[in-house]
Amino acid sequence: MTIDPERIPVIVGVGQVSDRPEHAGDGLDSGGLMVEALRRANADAGGGWLAAADHLAVIGQISWPQLNPLDPAVAEALGMSAATTEQTPPHGETPVRLLNEAANRIGAGKARICAVTGGEALRTAGQLAKARATKDAPKKDALRDAPHRKHTGYAQSHGLVVPVDVYPLYENACRAAWGQSLADAQHESGTIWSHMSEVAAANPAAWMRTPFGPQEIVAPDADNRPIAFPYTKLQVANAAVNMGAGFIVASLAEARRRGLDEARLVHIGHGAGANEPTDILARANYHASPGMAAVLEETLARNDVAADAIDHVELYSCFPCVPKMARRIIGWPAQRPATVFGGLTFGGGPIGNYMSHAIAAMVHTLRGTGETGLLFGNGGYATHNHAIMLSGRATGAAFPQDFDVQARADAARGAVPPLDETYAGAAMLETFTVHYARDGSARLGTVVALTPDGARTLAIVPADDGATIAALTDGRTEPVGRPGRISREGEALSQWHFA
Repeated sequence: MTIDPERIPVIVGVGQVSDRPEHAGDGLDSGGLMVEALRRANADAGGGWLAAADHLAVIGQISWPQLNPLDPAVAEALGMSAATTEQTPPHGETPVRLLNEAANRIGAGKARICAVTGGEALRTAGQLAKARATKDAPKKDALRDAPHRKHTGYAQSHGLVVPVDVYPLYENACRAAWGQSLADAQHESGTIWSHMSEVAAANPAAWMRTPFGPQEIVAPDADNRPIAFPYTKLQVANAAVNMGAGFIVASLAEARRRGLDEARLVHIGHGAGANEPTDILARANYHASPGMAAVLEETLARNDVAADAIDHVELYSCFPCVPKMARRIIGWPAQRPATVFGGLTFGGGPIGNYMSHAIAAMVHTLRGTGETGLLFGNGGYATHNHAIMLSGRATGAAFPQDFDVQARADAARGAVPPLDETYAGAAMLETFTVHYARDGSARLGTVVALTPDGARTLAIVPADDGATIAALTDGRTEPVGRPGRISREGEALSQWHFA
């Protein structure tokens, strides 16, 4: 089948910016990073694209909430008066989804040129909030006071407040399900992250450019404090960055009309998207993600590509459990780099816009080659998933495509345990984490447990219960699956004790 070049989407330009001002007041805000990133993408594509763009998508940002909504301001700053605009939530998979949606717009004949951008100035926002140096300083700590940090509710009261509290539930449950010892699981994480640090060290756009060995990454010390068991600082996303990235998608016909070298064009293949339940306690289990599996398997199938035929991948890396689950789904070896950009620890973790940087890096990697690249983004609390294939050659993919594979994910999902918020008695530990203070001391343990009737319930381990904290973290015996007891006293939170 011959596809009209007017309906074939290609990436024509990408741009990135990292802002490291000597003085906090000199730094760009999130909007400035977005504008500069798209200016660079426009220049990368030869110029003249933005004024003619049909659509602009802005990935939501949290570091400068007083600027929202940002999409009209970004469009005005870039002279995009003809473009329709939108601003999305700041979820990690969003740039990949917006790339797929841009391809759909072009394939449907609804647009010739689409632009996507995002940026976070959390480093500058944090510095200004601390120093209160200028009248433009944020009134609050933007990251701490963002809506996703509300502390009310059953899960939140037991310590499950932000993503770094929740993803360890998957890490610990997966380790047990895969039959790994704690040492083996940490070695796998360290190996994957070490390769990411090496990629970042060779990438001028990465935020941290120092390579680390596997043991340096997983071993807690004064410079690599524990965050939430079993994760150390070097295993979690680094959000204290000022980074922006953007990309421009156009029809192949428009690229030809503008005389672009076709060797610089990157072709877009088919993608897929699906979600887990928003409520983290309404997941069937914590050792698998049916949404992730459906998305990755469907993306490979729709592009008729076997995992061993993929040349490059970007497997989202906010926390090790995500690429560890993803690589098992597609059969990607731990010894092969799971990133082309450097990962969210070393490349930098600008909240919802990391995958725009990954897209830019993948475009640079694939240009002038016949190679393929898989992009996988994950967002929320292991909630949102989207993947897509890119190629240095024509893919033959026809757009628009229905990328929603939610029905497949839902069909694969097991029964969700009912929730019992008042349970006391015998129970089995389903998964857990321990949260740490900045000095490295344990401040709270969180246990997810299953009752004899199959209900799910939560309990805490107080910091002064050193014996139980040690039993959870010393690696001598796997805590997941062990029996215990939940006790309740009045209005106090339930407490976990091993049998």
